[in-house]
Parts: sequence; C-alpha cells; structure tokens
Amino acid sequence: MSLIRLGVVVFVLAGAVGLALSNPAMDDYLRFVEQELSKALDRMDQSTPTREQQFIRQVFRSQSKKLLESVVRPYTVRHNWGVLSRYETQVADTKVVVLGIGGRFVPIKGVEEATLKIGRMAF
Repeated sequence: MSLIRLGVVVFVLAGAVGLALSNPAMDDYLRFVEQELSKALDRMDQSTPTREQQFIRQVFRSQSKKLLESVVRPYTVRHNWGVLSRYETQVADTKVVVLGIGGRFVPIKGVEEATLKIGRMAF
C-alpha cells in the first residue's frame, strides 16, 4: 500500500471517528425541536396583539420541556448508524424526518408543518 493510500485511509477513519463522537443524542434532538418551535413562535402571525404574543411566548418557555416530553419524545424513533442518526417523529398526523450528523440537524421532511401543529397544541 502506498503512503498516499495509507494517508487517505487514516484521514477517512479519523473523519468517521469524529462523526461518531459528535453523533447527536435524543436530548440534542429535543433541544433542536424546542429551537424550531421557538423560531415558529417568533414568526407568529403579526396580527396577534403584542401582549398576547408575549403571553404565548412566556407560556411556551415555561412549559416547553413538558410539551416535548409528552408530545415529541414518546413518538420519536432514533435510528443510530454510528456516524449519523435518523430521527423519525410522528406528531399531529405529520411524519417528521431529521438527520443528525456532526452535532447538527438536517430537516428532511415535515419539520415546518409539525412545528406549527405542536405550537397550536400548546395553546
């Protein structure tokens, strides 16, 4: 084996180990969902009075953990493939698919629709 091939193999293995170490866990996924819900609240319909918007945000901040634990976690399946994970959540008749890789999340399907539905369920 040439030195270049050996270098490429070492580089690929190091990358795979790095991805495996940074593979997001279920708690990381729940934080991602919480952030997406928070963003959805920020984009809330501007016709809603400001005082009402502030109240809704305050309620969400105080109850978001309970909401995620009761609505998202029980309906989420994590497929762990070592270097990345695929999260499938069935919530409010919507299937959400998200890939977790390198400590980041890549929404594949249904995230926007589900965040709106979960936000409505909270209120």
